[in-house]
Amino acid sequence: MSRPPLQRTRYQGLTASWCRRLLGQLRNSWRAGSLALLALLSGYFLGQNVTSLLRTGVPGGRPVVVFLLVLVLEVVVRLRTRLVRDEPSLGWVVADNLRIGLVFAVVLEAFKLGT
Repeated sequence: MSRPPLQRTRYQGLTASWCRRLLGQLRNSWRAGSLALLALLSGYFLGQNVTSLLRTGVPGGRPVVVFLLVLVLEVVVRLRTRLVRDEPSLGWVVADNLRIGLVFAVVLEAFKLGT
């Protein structure tokens, strides 16, 4: 007895999309992978330093700096969703990784402060 064919669900489409992206990253050149990793680490580094260094120079302190940072990141996300329909270019991958590293650093800093 053979198994019935599987239905095409949204979850199945999502997992297939993730697998294609993962395999695409593994097949990319070392330049693209290293730039993506450097952007992720640089975003983390900038996220930790921006919130620490700019809080003394900006009136309102850390909450204003984090608000402005989130505002800029939201604009970048909105631009990307409107401009990029298919596979993103290397520049957009670098911008996304910078954004992800920055957000991770700010969230980790919030957990460390307990706020």
